Amino acid sequence: MTTEAQAQVQTRQRPWWLTLITGISALILGAFFLWGAAGPAEKLDVYLFLVTFLGIWWLMQGIFDIVAIFIDHSMWGWKLFMGIVSIAAGWYILAYPLAAAVALPRIMVLVLGIWGLMYGIILLIMAFSGGGWGAGILGVLGILFGIALMADYGKLFSGLAMLWSMAVLGVIFGIALIFQAFRQRKATA
Repeated sequence: MTTEAQAQVQTRQRPWWLTLITGISALILGAFFLWGAAGPAEKLDVYLFLVTFLGIWWLMQGIFDIVAIFIDHSMWGWKLFMGIVSIAAGWYILAYPLAAAVALPRIMVLVLGIWGLMYGIILLIMAFSGGGWGAGILGVLGILFGIALMADYGKLFSGLAMLWSMAVLGVIFGIALIFQAFRQRKATA
């Protein structure tokens, strides 16, 4: 690969530290959800904490998506759309944590499914546009996550499935993003 081609690939990627922060926060979120989903259902404080943490993570992810537009101008419309949706969802959860906690088991399953599907498609397109294998793996996982949640939406215990799916996917996303961040850092050094 020529130096010019390497420079083009590097300008199309988010900064490694932004990917690292996203990965660490996804890993923490997934671990918290695994911890909260494994415990008794009467842990209301833990559940509200998880909902609040989800709101913070979503808000940060939306901000990161919008910052990524200024770093890489390709597909800026999708990045802007996903950033606005993520910021709006995060803001709603933080503004109305009790309403979000009540609505989370049913309505948020559908919202998370659509978000996961859209985000997965965007990551898959980015992978085929030179974003690397990490974006491709995360894209496929996001699509599978979105389809699983949307298919489980009408079932009685879809909230429990959402918690477990979110926990496992958060851990996988987090680990994959952390590895991708260090791979990006090594490539730029």
